[in-house]
Amino acid sequence: MLLPYRHTGYNHAPARSRASTWSITEPMKSSLTVVVALLSGLFAAVAVASSPVPRPPSISTDAHILIDADTGRVLAEHNADKHLGPASLTKIMTAYVVYSALEDDRIRFDDQVTVSEDAWRMGGSRMFLEVGTEVNVDDLLDGMVIQSGNDASLSLAEHTAGSEDAFVELMNTYAERLGLQNSHFANSHGMPHPEQYTSARDMAKLARALIREFPEHYERYSQREFSYNGITQHNRNQLLWSDDSVDGVKTGYTSESGYALVSSAERDGMRLISVVMGSNSVQQRTTDSRSMLNWGFRFFATDTIYAVGDTIDETRLWEGVQDTLALGPSEALVVTVPQGDYDDLVATLHLDGPAVAPVEAGETLGRVTITHGDEEIATVPVVALEDVERAGLFGRLIDRARHWFEEL
Repeated sequence: MLLPYRHTGYNHAPARSRASTWSITEPMKSSLTVVVALLSGLFAAVAVASSPVPRPPSISTDAHILIDADTGRVLAEHNADKHLGPASLTKIMTAYVVYSALEDDRIRFDDQVTVSEDAWRMGGSRMFLEVGTEVNVDDLLDGMVIQSGNDASLSLAEHTAGSEDAFVELMNTYAERLGLQNSHFANSHGMPHPEQYTSARDMAKLARALIREFPEHYERYSQREFSYNGITQHNRNQLLWSDDSVDGVKTGYTSESGYALVSSAERDGMRLISVVMGSNSVQQRTTDSRSMLNWGFRFFATDTIYAVGDTIDETRLWEGVQDTLALGPSEALVVTVPQGDYDDLVATLHLDGPAVAPVEAGETLGRVTITHGDEEIATVPVVALEDVERAGLFGRLIDRARHWFEEL
């Protein structure tokens, strides 16, 4: 979908890496021509009129948040940065660390893990592992994700890092890398600990990272049951049984923390992540999560404004074998806005400096920013979409003469 956009100026000094030391200024294009041309494509694509968005549902929890998984935009929140006990939501981070180790080939799904006495003695939710037996990593992941087994979590931690203390260090390192500013982990399973806490916002960020970085492993979170050693246990996420669009993520409960649920659902290509913490019952966390997801899908939409390879504009190219250069986003530019508000979006193209040949495809030349009213909702780098060689001496002299006349 094309948007009306503004074309801004830039610093006049060309990059020295382009072997050019003279100053040039891009001739301003006719903003009227650009806007009208793009508006015609916009209005053809927008069929829904802007409509008001009601307030989010009333949620009676200690903290909650609703975000779009693609853009990270927060749609609703309450006490989202409050420090709370994560209970078994901890296992989302445990899984993230284990998946990272699998991706790095430090462990494998078919590794045989010997169950330690510490893992066997774990209380709370269990996979019912027997001390001294061997269980592969794949089954342990099912036992942790589907059955919420504390014994499975500890076994995975010990196998991945050698000890739970070393594994916890990895958990906190990854938490820092992911920008989880209100989280600290002290164990791999979520049993209460005075130095273990998180927030609704951090859990949403973590779930988003897990879904985006390990899509091939995420299917496990939609499984409703798992059998091990003759014992079948069901996934405690009740939304999996009542909403086909929900495919994860994790429940949690301790008497200190109350009931928690990180849920994710995808409808018509839009994925939302909901987090509720401190609910007073299984039913409340389920009902509140469903209400937030339904509200988000009903009143918001996520769409790709510019895909990789799309041409946003062409800019004047100096000293090249051609006079213009196609520009596009370095990555897909995706936005989340209220339903029908696409006609209120404006894209602004900012160039860092004049484009001077030679230019390589993928070279960053500026950025494009999407605004919704006064709010900046997305920005990505703008890159050259093609390789262009430097012109010969005569061509470069002609370009310099043209520039001299334009500045008279």
